[in-house]
Amino acid sequence: MAARFCGVLVLVAVFLSGLNASRPALNQELSNLFNELWRLDVNRMTPGTDYTISVQGRASFVSQGSHVVQDHATQPLFSNVNETKLKTTTTTSRFMKLLDNYERSTGVTERVTTEEQTEINLFLDAVLQTEVMKRTHKYLVSKGQSSADLRLFKSQLNSIWFNLYRRQRNTGLDSCGFEHVFVGETKSGTEIIGFHNWIQFYLQEKNSFLDYKGYKARERDLPDQDDHVLNLQFSWHNLVKPVGSAFIGTSPEFEMALFTIVFLINTDRSTTVLVNIDQCQMELVVIRHGRFLGTAYPKLLSSNSRHIRQHAR
Repeated sequence: MAARFCGVLVLVAVFLSGLNASRPALNQELSNLFNELWRLDVNRMTPGTDYTISVQGRASFVSQGSHVVQDHATQPLFSNVNETKLKTTTTTSRFMKLLDNYERSTGVTERVTTEEQTEINLFLDAVLQTEVMKRTHKYLVSKGQSSADLRLFKSQLNSIWFNLYRRQRNTGLDSCGFEHVFVGETKSGTEIIGFHNWIQFYLQEKNSFLDYKGYKARERDLPDQDDHVLNLQFSWHNLVKPVGSAFIGTSPEFEMALFTIVFLINTDRSTTVLVNIDQCQMELVVIRHGRFLGTAYPKLLSSNSRHIRQHAR
């Protein structure tokens, strides 16, 4: 089967609720742009070649905050990943160096060392050199949302994604958009929040900190190993994520580009855009934390072009 862009590891705690609620109209302009970015994402990994997943069984219902979950997957989600490609691709190798820079629990003050700030700068430099982010920059400049000066655009990305803020009251600066979305956090020792990245998922699973419990999907959207999108359930450091979402196989710059665009095109606290990308229809949700990014995730609505076939009836 041809690889499909349905790679949205749909790892989001809100995924199954509100599927039939009123949705925004299809944003054709962003759909066109995001498909262009998809084609430009040369650092994307290919299922069956660069990685292999085993979706196994359907996960059961688990309430938020519960630590008791039935395991419907006896094997890891990722049976193999081309780590050589991860380590030799500049953006992904620099991305992985950032993953151990953060305190897992909210409420614990983050302290950014000089070495860690250098790692952030090197990562952003690599991202800005990709065709994905060059096209993103051009689009945002055309919309008056970013400066044409590359140094100012880098500073803007740094502010949106890496500026620290308080996620929990009466604490120090304990979180940032990058940590929440790409690394994952725990709250009050009872729940997993954020954690929407497939590379972090793979690395945590490989090191036995994470246990995949099974997929979450509707009857007509059963996943397979070629999908670039997966709804799933997992435990991490003995806490459970009932349902989550993330892209699988895509590059860090692709995910950062999409969410940055959605963040900047609207000033509302919460923004949801409906887009078609390759064979998938999804909502991209971005929630602000003041001037910074609070969370961002994809919410898969249909895969395998089912939304196109339904529209044609």
